[in-house]
Amino acid sequence: MIKRSHHCAQLTPANLGQSISLVGWVDSVRDHGGIIFIDLRDREGITQVKFDPQDNAELGAQAAHLKAESVIGVRGHVVARPEGTVNANLPTGAIEVSGTELEVFNVSETPPFPLDDAGGDKVNEDMRLTYRYLDLRRPKMRKNLFVRHRTAKAVRDYFDDNGFIEVETPALFKSTPEGAREYLVPSRIHAGEFYALSQSPQQFKQILMVAGVEKYFQIVRCFRDEDLRADRQMEFTQIDVEASFIDREDIYVLFEGLMKKVWKEILNVDLQTPFLRMPFHEAMNRFGVDKPDMRFGLELVDFTETFKNSSFKVFQATVASGGVIKAVNAKGLSDVTQGEIKALEDTAKSLGAKGLGFIKIENGEWKSPIAKFLSEAEKADLQARLNIEDGDIVFFAAATWEKACAILGRVRLDCAQLLVKRGKLSIRPDDWRFLWVVEFPLMTYDEEQDRYLATHHPFTAPVPEDVQFLDTDPAKVRGQHYDLVLNGMELGGGSIRIHQPAVQEKVFKDVLKIPQDVVESRFGYMLKAFKYGAPPHGGIAFGLDRMVALLCGTTSIRDVIAFPKTQKAQCLMTQSPTPVTAKQLRDLHIQVVAPQPPQA
Repeated sequence: MIKRSHHCAQLTPANLGQSISLVGWVDSVRDHGGIIFIDLRDREGITQVKFDPQDNAELGAQAAHLKAESVIGVRGHVVARPEGTVNANLPTGAIEVSGTELEVFNVSETPPFPLDDAGGDKVNEDMRLTYRYLDLRRPKMRKNLFVRHRTAKAVRDYFDDNGFIEVETPALFKSTPEGAREYLVPSRIHAGEFYALSQSPQQFKQILMVAGVEKYFQIVRCFRDEDLRADRQMEFTQIDVEASFIDREDIYVLFEGLMKKVWKEILNVDLQTPFLRMPFHEAMNRFGVDKPDMRFGLELVDFTETFKNSSFKVFQATVASGGVIKAVNAKGLSDVTQGEIKALEDTAKSLGAKGLGFIKIENGEWKSPIAKFLSEAEKADLQARLNIEDGDIVFFAAATWEKACAILGRVRLDCAQLLVKRGKLSIRPDDWRFLWVVEFPLMTYDEEQDRYLATHHPFTAPVPEDVQFLDTDPAKVRGQHYDLVLNGMELGGGSIRIHQPAVQEKVFKDVLKIPQDVVESRFGYMLKAFKYGAPPHGGIAFGLDRMVALLCGTTSIRDVIAFPKTQKAQCLMTQSPTPVTAKQLRDLHIQVVAPQPPQA
């Protein structure tokens, strides 16, 4: 069997005259006047190989019948390409291999789609996922896998250099239903009992701090039974970190250092630190979302005070009922079409708006059904604070604070894309705007359950000066949370944890109103561990898939996961999930009940 002496991207004029051997896939076959040229490809790149029938007629005939994507081995010697045939686009473009021996390892059928990037990008994603082993041969997909590998290596090197050790934690955990929906795993040995696939190593890594590990990290697979989208998979990989005797400032410095290392090693980009920090309420007020894209403006402005006594009854009534009035100026977008406005309005309605008020400014005229209700003082305030000019369009939201922020936050993003499409706004994917969003509310009140829920998770420590409000006004308590956001995507989040068992029990029972038996069942072992000397500690978890997607310049994490699921939670290549046999179900003490049709 022919074995390689060099990779297909390795040969240069320095190798001229050498006898070499290459192995790989046939990228293309060309017949130039009887001389057969083959572009041979492996994971590193391409080398051109030629077979001249005048040198060996049998070998030339064998090469002429090769099919693309067949797997071959070649022996030959390195020669210079003739003058005028050098390919400056290939690292090996100045040389070629004159073949003297050919071994066919496997003959390929004709692939169902082109395996170059230009052709493959036009193929339906379902087709590419069905033949993922072919899709991964494309240069772009190979590059993504390399970037993922190098990113993971840089992460491990960084934490090793900083005294962290990687510790594996169980994938099979106990069910803790609060939070995202879990995947349950039936136990064959313990009939009627279940494990849950771990959503996060959160409790294990805190217990590792009790165990005295002090600096832990793990690149870990996690599982959540959630609806899938471009930046979410049911099984995903996160960089999980926990450390003892640290505070929030230590976390910021540590992870800014990690980002600097990764961006330098992968993209050769020098990031500027420290990163900007912004409290949660400021992020929501200015951008309508807790993961704002800072690469462009179009900030939200609050006009609640301006319109509290307005003649426009919708605004006046909203303020009177405790709501707010917010506006955003989509500068330069007055040429928006009726169809585009309808799409923006539909988006606003999907978020709870009754409609989407707007004012166009064209030729000095304010064009809008609501303009006639606005006083000159109200117009002047809008003009001054939104910097309104000819060609602008202003959108309004009148609702509760949370809803108004969410509505205009989404409208802001959609308007930005419309401006980009018109060439009026530039949003570069390589404009790296990192942001720490901090001081989230520790608790969020849930009206349906008539109780407070943890905004992130129940192990987050309150900001020290807010502890006094835990009993009297939990909504005022800020948590020691922090999320790292990049260009509108949350890369990761974490917090300083509660390490005193008495405080943790108080949060469970007095604030979150979790019954004592439930606390004991779900978290009893953790509270018990904390009674044996738990150090102050905190941590964070980063989405490796999302980070790599940004580094690769793609918006879908499916492009950087070797074998992802579709948005319908299927693996098209293996055709899973599938039914299982009756015996398998009996062994697990499970009976499948067909879903009942919805009642009329």
